[in-house]
Amino acid sequence: MGRQRANRTTAPAESDGKGPVAGVYSIDTGTCELQPDGYRPNGWLIRINDVQSSHVDLDDPAYLEFEYMRWIAGLVDAHWSQDARLRALHLGAGACSLARHFAATHPNARQVAVELDGKLAERVRDWFDLPRAPLLRIRVGEAREVTESLTEDSRDLIIRDVFSGSKTPQPLTTTEFTAHVRRVLAPGGIYAVNCGDGPGLTAARREAATITAAFPHTVIVADPAMLKGRRYGNMVIAGSDASMGDDPGFIRGLLTGGLPAHVWNDTQVRRFGNTSSPFTD
Repeated sequence: MGRQRANRTTAPAESDGKGPVAGVYSIDTGTCELQPDGYRPNGWLIRINDVQSSHVDLDDPAYLEFEYMRWIAGLVDAHWSQDARLRALHLGAGACSLARHFAATHPNARQVAVELDGKLAERVRDWFDLPRAPLLRIRVGEAREVTESLTEDSRDLIIRDVFSGSKTPQPLTTTEFTAHVRRVLAPGGIYAVNCGDGPGLTAARREAATITAAFPHTVIVADPAMLKGRRYGNMVIAGSDASMGDDPGFIRGLLTGGLPAHVWNDTQVRRFGNTSSPFTD
């Protein structure tokens, strides 16, 4: 049986400025709903326009509820030491779950989270214990425009986790956009995307084709049912100019989570995407 959540509150709510309060709040792009997590005393589930978006545990900033975020964090931990001065760009801030995690586990990290919805960014700052600049800056803007404005070799890690409903906006999936990501990444950097898709994996195959065309090293992380195209879900597709994803500890860790996952190496990723055409503008 899945996790039980508190009954949904439908009346408009307003925070008292002292932390999160359950309810539905107005934001620039619609509504944001805060639901208490019945399993973690100070955990909160965030829904944007009725779509599950983020989870935050105020008692444990390193905790990640969503499996795909754990996969990304594991990939990062296997690639960089905890004391690395990691320069991270999060495209799609939400409640900054991964940014909070990296601030706790990589204390020398300097992070920017890009969020289209300015009111959501304001509320998240109000509700949750987010690190302040320069550790974490929230930049209000459109993810592609911000990425295109950044200096060459200025980021070590770029994470794309942007959705409109259940899909990533196509301008953030294309060959042209991925070329900007590659330009902004420093040597040895990683580009990791959260790809949501359903049976058949049509979009995921095209994303794989796009990312393998841009990077010499790629991996995919997902659970077996997702890799076989049996259900709707998430997979992480990552690209780099350096080898990644082959750390034994990382691979073992994927098998011990609540949703055991596998990692596909570069050869498998290229085989997965080779019958599909990359996305283009």
